[in-house]
Amino acid sequence: MSTYKVGTIVNTHGIRGEVKIVPNTDFIEERFSKGSELLIDDKQKVTVKTAKVHKGSLLVSFDEFSNINDVEKFKGLDVFAEGQIEDLEQDDFYYEDIIDLPVYDLEDNLIGQVTDIIALPSNDVWTIKGDKEYMIPYIEDIVKSVDLENKKIVIDAREGLLE
Repeated sequence: MSTYKVGTIVNTHGIRGEVKIVPNTDFIEERFSKGSELLIDDKQKVTVKTAKVHKGSLLVSFDEFSNINDVEKFKGLDVFAEGQIEDLEQDDFYYEDIIDLPVYDLEDNLIGQVTDIIALPSNDVWTIKGDKEYMIPYIEDIVKSVDLENKKIVIDAREGLLE
């Protein structure tokens, strides 16, 4: 069975074994729902006990651990899910398909590469690293095309967007 990354454990939280996870998935509610099975570092199987959004990340506890000492060793490790990746509708993408793609403006000038995606309630925000680091909202008015086959994203770099 194949696995795919759904987040990274960046810290512990409290003394009861909760970890702070920066999600790397479009399906946060599904991947981190109570009873979901995950793999830490593609090795340690865990079952989600609780998960809640907290300051842009997730606070997650696992059935297997109830103490900060049990989860300290997981800081910095990636979290994976097993199974098949579902087919998406047109204009929907998995984070892993977008990360590292080059981004161009409408005149075909390279702006940089997507380095991170921040999931916000209103829309995702893509971090693009070029000469500088830019935060680009993933909205139709800005992101004009995403071509996974040719590995190219085109945006409307309108005035003020890249300042």
